[in-house]
Amino acid sequence: MHLSTLTIRNFRCFGDSGKPFELSLKSGLTALVGENDAGKTAVIDALRFALGTTDQDWFRLEESDFHQNDTKKEIRIVCRFDNLSSRDQRAFVEYLTYGDTAKDEPVLYINWLAVDTGTAPKGRPFRRVEIRSGMNGDGPQLAPEVREMLRATYLRPLRDAESALSAGRGSRLSQVLLQTGEVKASGIGYDPCVQTDPKFLNVLGIGDFANALLEKQQGINKTRDKINAHLIKLSLHGDELNSSIKVSGANASPDNRLRQLLEKLDLSLGFGSKPDAGGKLGLGSNNLLFMACELLLMAQEDAGNKLLLIEEPEAHLHTQRQLRVMKYLQEQAVEKGVQIIVTTHSPNLASAISLDNMVMIQNGHAFSLAEGETELNSSDYHFLERFLDVTKANLFFARGVMIVEGDAENILLPTLAKLIGRDFTEYGVSIVNVGGVGLRRYARIFQRHDIVKTGQLGIPVACVTDMDVMPDCGKLIIKKELPTKGELGKAGLTAKRAALSEKTTGQTVKTFIANEWTLEYDLAYFGLAKDVYVAAHLAKRDEALAKQGKDLDEVTAKKEEQEALTAFNSLEQEAINNTSNGLADGCAYKKLLATKVYALFTTGTKASKTISAQYLAGALEDKKLTPDAWREVLPLYLVEAIDYVTGAVDAVPKADG
Repeated sequence: MHLSTLTIRNFRCFGDSGKPFELSLKSGLTALVGENDAGKTAVIDALRFALGTTDQDWFRLEESDFHQNDTKKEIRIVCRFDNLSSRDQRAFVEYLTYGDTAKDEPVLYINWLAVDTGTAPKGRPFRRVEIRSGMNGDGPQLAPEVREMLRATYLRPLRDAESALSAGRGSRLSQVLLQTGEVKASGIGYDPCVQTDPKFLNVLGIGDFANALLEKQQGINKTRDKINAHLIKLSLHGDELNSSIKVSGANASPDNRLRQLLEKLDLSLGFGSKPDAGGKLGLGSNNLLFMACELLLMAQEDAGNKLLLIEEPEAHLHTQRQLRVMKYLQEQAVEKGVQIIVTTHSPNLASAISLDNMVMIQNGHAFSLAEGETELNSSDYHFLERFLDVTKANLFFARGVMIVEGDAENILLPTLAKLIGRDFTEYGVSIVNVGGVGLRRYARIFQRHDIVKTGQLGIPVACVTDMDVMPDCGKLIIKKELPTKGELGKAGLTAKRAALSEKTTGQTVKTFIANEWTLEYDLAYFGLAKDVYVAAHLAKRDEALAKQGKDLDEVTAKKEEQEALTAFNSLEQEAINNTSNGLADGCAYKKLLATKVYALFTTGTKASKTISAQYLAGALEDKKLTPDAWREVLPLYLVEAIDYVTGAVDAVPKADG
């Protein structure tokens, strides 16, 4: 059996404004991703309330658990279980819901209802809780033994694994061992009439054998005799008082005696063949041990709910261990039939999880990224499986996403955003650098296949791309095989822009195309020609400057900058002369100058766009301009893209009305 659908009404951030929160789940592993306070923990806690957990943890329903707009003060959580085995069907037979035909497999609904009835006598709040079966909660109430079979295993965030695996009354380790078949099946019981080598006894037999030895121990019996001697002197004539010393709990049931023995055990961790010789290990290693215990138990269960809830499996683990854990969890989900739901804030883990198994929780709604739910096609999924790495996986946790095609944009755009008063770190914007490949594939992650059914993701996504059409004078200077604006004409340019935009734009995804040509060209064209030229000059000299290392002083750097400024002044004057003398082949001064500046990146000893962007970002940060002044000298398409991803997008799904 596996949990296929979770429906939540009026629980914390999940309201009931026309359409409740609904999460569809596949068997295997599901990862819930999204920014803080999106509702990931609320999903896990809803399952904990409805199903209970194997650690028997008890938690109180608080007033804050009711949605703030819920005037009825009524929470309803519905879990639907599909794919019930014949053994599951026998275990839950009186609680099953059957379809209209004999071919329909029975399903199990768990309806958890909590109602705040107001204040009870003595001023204590009273909240009535019912747990019933049936699609609408009209089936019989669940018996305690049935509830036990439905309990999920829960690993809390920032868990103290060492304490959980330590000895003590009700320890988690004793619970795991008690339910593990090998503990009861290995060895034989103790029979006082049969002499048996203790090493062949089972755990309970060892305990019984130890109890028998303890009761017959010579020192204890001599002490008992002394107590009896005093007792005789204290008793009246004819009284036959006599004491005995027994091991406490020796006459309890076998299960209780076994539990008491297992509660004496600790589980510790070390290295190699001497686990006790490694000293105390860190929280991360102990968390791995804790997960191993829980997975061992779940893998052996034949019936009931094999559901594992893990909040932040990355807790206390470094990057390589995070990836190893996620790989193993996915393997266990497939091989052992364990259903796993994890919440994570880790791009490392997100990059290791198939998109088909991910759900974005955003503004109290669930958006599955499985095939058929997004605008991604099969080819897109295969592509992203290979190329959606940890540097790009931060898109799952952002309030806004900017997708760019190169390192230069990746370096410069955060600086430009800060200069116009839209610092990406303050607005929660992530940049995804696709390296010129697959820009539209990444954008389609955020586009829903059926927006009427699921609503749209309220995350603004800006795709920033070049125009790839040269100014008319471009061929004379740069000699690239690209069409010119004159060749395309006004209608052709309009059609090309529309074609570029239509490939990606839709829902909350918008395409921002360079106003003129490329990033570097447009920066030069709109007012930063001198700065771009100096940055390109320094980029060409970067290797030579780097070789000087610590000997590079401020005088040397200033000398290089001055040399670049002198060369730019000459270039600028040449552009003025060529324009005034009609030698610019129809290009106005701004276009001619920008083209000559851009030539540094395309002809001769080409300047690196990436290194130039580093120099340019530093130079622009040193300028003392107001945000409004910066908006006047930056390309319009960049300003609009930055404003879009840092602005608000209507995130209310259409399905909610």
